[in-house]
Amino acid sequence: MKELFKYIITKRILVLTFFSGMVIFFQSCQKELDVPLQGEFSSDVIPFDADWISGQLVAAYGMLDLNLDTSDPWRSAPSNWLYGEVPSDNAYKGSEAGDQGSIDNMEFYTPNSGESNYYGYKWSAIYEGVARCNEAIRGVNEGVERGNLTEAQAAQFIGEARFLRGHYHFEAKKMWDNIPFIDETVTVSQSNENVDSWTLIEEDFAYAASVLSDDSRLPEGGATSWNAKAYLGKVHMYQLDYTSAAPVLDDVINNGPYSLNPKYSDNFNAETDNSAESVFAIQQTTDDGASQDDNANWGDVLNFPNGAPVGTTGGACCGFFQPSQNLVNAYKTDASGLPLLDTFNDTDVTNDDGISSEDDFTPYTGELDPRLDWKVGRRGIDFNGWGIMPGQSWIRSPSYGGPYLQKITIFRASQFEDPAIDSQAGWGPGLSAMDTNIIRFAEVLLWRAEIMAATGEGDMGASLVDQVRMRAANEEDFVKALDSDGEPTDDPAANYVVGLYGSFTSQDQAIKAVAHEYRIETALEGHRFFDLVRRGVASEVLTAYLAEEVTKRPHLTSASFTPGTNERYPIAQSVIGVSNGEIKQNTGY
Repeated sequence: MKELFKYIITKRILVLTFFSGMVIFFQSCQKELDVPLQGEFSSDVIPFDADWISGQLVAAYGMLDLNLDTSDPWRSAPSNWLYGEVPSDNAYKGSEAGDQGSIDNMEFYTPNSGESNYYGYKWSAIYEGVARCNEAIRGVNEGVERGNLTEAQAAQFIGEARFLRGHYHFEAKKMWDNIPFIDETVTVSQSNENVDSWTLIEEDFAYAASVLSDDSRLPEGGATSWNAKAYLGKVHMYQLDYTSAAPVLDDVINNGPYSLNPKYSDNFNAETDNSAESVFAIQQTTDDGASQDDNANWGDVLNFPNGAPVGTTGGACCGFFQPSQNLVNAYKTDASGLPLLDTFNDTDVTNDDGISSEDDFTPYTGELDPRLDWKVGRRGIDFNGWGIMPGQSWIRSPSYGGPYLQKITIFRASQFEDPAIDSQAGWGPGLSAMDTNIIRFAEVLLWRAEIMAATGEGDMGASLVDQVRMRAANEEDFVKALDSDGEPTDDPAANYVVGLYGSFTSQDQAIKAVAHEYRIETALEGHRFFDLVRRGVASEVLTAYLAEEVTKRPHLTSASFTPGTNERYPIAQSVIGVSNGEIKQNTGY
């Protein structure tokens, strides 16, 4: 056991999970620490029955938030705002220069393997999840051998464990590309070189899809066959394997239980978690008895507007994760409501950059996609019921982070002090029970549209893109203007115009339109950087982004994307060190 986990966990972790009155031990041991194990059970007294395995799986699900110890848990946030958005053209680090310097380095494309407090922490959290899945699988096998589990129970349990193991390995694959794949049979440290991890991840999801039922055995959030099929489709899309992805996505779209929410904003509202659009999400809870609301969305705790009376009467924290001007510009439309695919960044949506909150300001009056104001906090627009966003007074360092705030992890003002949503236990007033979306049905539609556009199939994805755009055009969901008393009116807060394509004029337009739609539909949800890498356009897009954005944010002057290196992150030196050389560093680091 020491040989198996010594390169995975950089410190010894003993996890105690209470389930059905039993205590479950998951031990990640490391001989380098030379700490004797204590409190172990003999396997003879473990029943390895359905209750016991259920407990192990609950612990495996419990690591989905990647919160090892509630110590700076944003380092492994499952929303991937650090790793999937800040290094993209969607967001700046925010806050101020030097605060959490490792995130500055991500934004500058200068991450280094010595930053084990970030990359080592993320690795540890992911592979702790893998370890718990494998422990559950070994327990199932033991239970079957002893006659304590039926074959049907075993298949269900192993299906759930392999679904979760596939998810954890997929998260690692996105981050580092060259990863070891650890299954329940591994007994010694594994190399990360020449590992066909994509195929192994596919096999986990395919197995889960074949044995799981259409309904979860858990009240909320448990794996089903449809979860597994959608995730398998996602894995194929990340390899641009359109031939394999198409039939899987067709099955999910045509036969699965999912649909678009009538309101786009319901995807970012704790009261509408686990909706018909939620294919797979990390379950977050408050007021559930956990110390410091440990099961809330701790990974996003830094991302409230700094000093603002949002989520607190004393001033929120900490002003990280601010949307870019490039992203805001991407929501511009023409008079017919279609995106400006090639020219959106030629001129900026009007902002209050350099204008104090006390000075007059007139918001942009041109046509905009309404999804912008559910994702981005702009001056002059209502901020999730907390009132008109006043501009610089809510921003920690406007010259550094720019004029915008993110809104998708901010609970509604009407939910303030609701113990089922708003955490009252943690030091961060931004904690809530808002789930973290991993796959939404809108993504499934747009992946299928991408295939159609790339292959010239059918209408090249126009009808699928239009499904997503039609939902965005729902006027009932437009952010509303406020009256003099701060109450919503019937009038939209901005000039919202959304039109449908009907058909594409060319395959080139189709490809651009699908990619653009995916960006504005999923912005700030942790996907953008990985999506650029997946499609092989990261260097092109981010180099152009930096050339323009540096004129707005001078702190990006030294930023430069290096092809062949910056598509993946460095593996922490601490991980390499405890692997006794089995884990090799990524090229360029």
